[in-house]
Amino acid sequence: MIERGECPIGAEHLDDLTAPVCHTCRMEIREGFAGQRLVVVPRPAVREALNRPVTRRLLVTDCGYFPAARDHGRSRTQGAAQSIVIVCVAGSGWVRVNGVEHRIGAGTALILPAGLPHAYGAGDSSPWTIWWCHLAGSDAAELIEETGVTPGRPVLPLRSPERAVALLDEIVGSLERDQSPARLISAAGAAWKLLTQLATARVLPERGDPLERAMAFLEERLDGTVRVAELARMVGISASHLSALFREATGGGVLAHHVNLRMAKARQLLDITALPVADVASEVGYSDPFYFSRHFRRVHGVSPTEYRVQRKG
Repeated sequence: MIERGECPIGAEHLDDLTAPVCHTCRMEIREGFAGQRLVVVPRPAVREALNRPVTRRLLVTDCGYFPAARDHGRSRTQGAAQSIVIVCVAGSGWVRVNGVEHRIGAGTALILPAGLPHAYGAGDSSPWTIWWCHLAGSDAAELIEETGVTPGRPVLPLRSPERAVALLDEIVGSLERDQSPARLISAAGAAWKLLTQLATARVLPERGDPLERAMAFLEERLDGTVRVAELARMVGISASHLSALFREATGGGVLAHHVNLRMAKARQLLDITALPVADVASEVGYSDPFYFSRHFRRVHGVSPTEYRVQRKG
């Protein structure tokens, strides 16, 4: 391990994206961390991949695993060329964006869009253990945006850290074998799933929270009407708050979600049973089969009878 002190080689090494550095003097720690895993895709291969189908949309350019990474840190006054995802599984660290410092603990993810100036590093008393990857491609920024991170909120709690780690392990393991076009596609697929997992986790409900309890109630009441105000009182929040949660999670309101559930059940009954349309309508809470048929056609573009005879699968 190098000694702390004045960095003799200046700031030019800060553009390096992967090698560990001392967060006090910013000097590279050339020997890295015991047990680390690290893959850097050769930059000519990166340029080629960004001109090929699939990987031009999302590409892992660097990835790794740094256990107990004492003195690890980065300071990029112009941001990084790629977007960065860091998942902390043990210990702690910090990140500074726009002059504000945020703590990073076990079970959280740090996400930094490309070009965002930042600095980050391992905590002194309990240095972090992290899995990480750098992402490029035309869809990277949009996927990062969907996770909900902002310059004021770059750290996200992870609902299932083990799932994120499994995907990062898959990325690292694939690229450790080689960086062929096929491996780059494989890594891109895992990275896509990682980002979409982070994006959906922020809007879908956790077990026991008001939105989850409201959704569970709606699933149990496919054959009846629902009043938003009563449902909100039942789960202990205001009707406006409940409606806002549904819009964020589903793209529509409470009643629209209930209708979608009823239509999904109707499709299932039409597909797997021989029940008459009137009985299907009754099963999903429509006393008038003609009203059900009109509603079904409005949602699906065909009548229940036409839907039933369509070839599927």
